[in-house]
Amino acid sequence: MFKRILLASDGSDHSVRAAKKAVDLARLNGDSEITVVYVVDGQTSKEDILHHADQTLVEGKRKARLQPVTDMLEKENLSYKLEKLHGEPGPAIVDYANKNQFDVVVVGSRGLNGLQEMVLGSVSHKVAKRVKAPVLIVK
Repeated sequence: MFKRILLASDGSDHSVRAAKKAVDLARLNGDSEITVVYVVDGQTSKEDILHHADQTLVEGKRKARLQPVTDMLEKENLSYKLEKLHGEPGPAIVDYANKNQFDVVVVGSRGLNGLQEMVLGSVSHKVAKRVKAPVLIVK
C-alpha cells in the first residue's frame, strides 16, 4: 500500500514516535523504502557553526540527532535513506515531498496549543495542508 514513505525527523521525541509509525507502515509492504528527511534551517546552521567550527563535528552532531531513528530502522531491517534539506522546515518538507511523489508522509506533532499554533505555525499543519500525498501526523 505505502511503498514510498517520507519520514520527517529532527531527532526529537515526537519524531521518534513518528518513526515508530513509519516502521509499522513499512512492515505492511515488504519492499517499502523510508526516506528520512532532516531540515537544517538558517538558525540551526548559524548555531552549529558558532558552537562547532569544524564541519565534521557539525555533521557528526546532526547525525547523532537522528541516531535513535536510524537505529530503529536498522533493527527492523528496513530499507531507508537519509536526505538533508535546507531552509524553513515546513516548506522544505512540502517541496521535497511533492517533487518526489511519496505514497505517504509521516511527521510528528509537538502538540502546540491553539494560540501557539496560530502565532508560530506548526510544521505538521503546514505539511498536512500542502503535501499532495496522504499525511500521518503522530502525537
